[in-house]
Amino acid sequence: MKRLALACLIMGMSGIAAARAAENLTDQQLEGRRFVQQSCGLCHTKPTLTSPVFGPILSKATFAMGDDQPRKQIAEGSPNMPGFKYHFTPAQIDAIVAYLKTVDAPPAPAAAAK
Repeated sequence: MKRLALACLIMGMSGIAAARAAENLTDQQLEGRRFVQQSCGLCHTKPTLTSPVFGPILSKATFAMGDDQPRKQIAEGSPNMPGFKYHFTPAQIDAIVAYLKTVDAPPAPAAAAK
């Protein structure tokens, strides 16, 4: 029961932090966030505490090698991901990239206690 209460508290706090962060986003970044939530979140976020993440968690770290590779990945896809060049316009892909550059990488998972 205590774990459930703690999880709810953490989720509530992260929702507050996300709302505050949204206040500082540009219109382009807000549009990108909407596209990420609608089309990318299924595979690139952890929907519940026990479910797996199918793709890498997307954040600022995604752009360590520059902007071109993530843009190409979104448009063309890969063996593990569909391409979205017929779903998103280049301007919409730019909005996704602009938003993801505002997302901090999640903290590393804590080591399991022995």
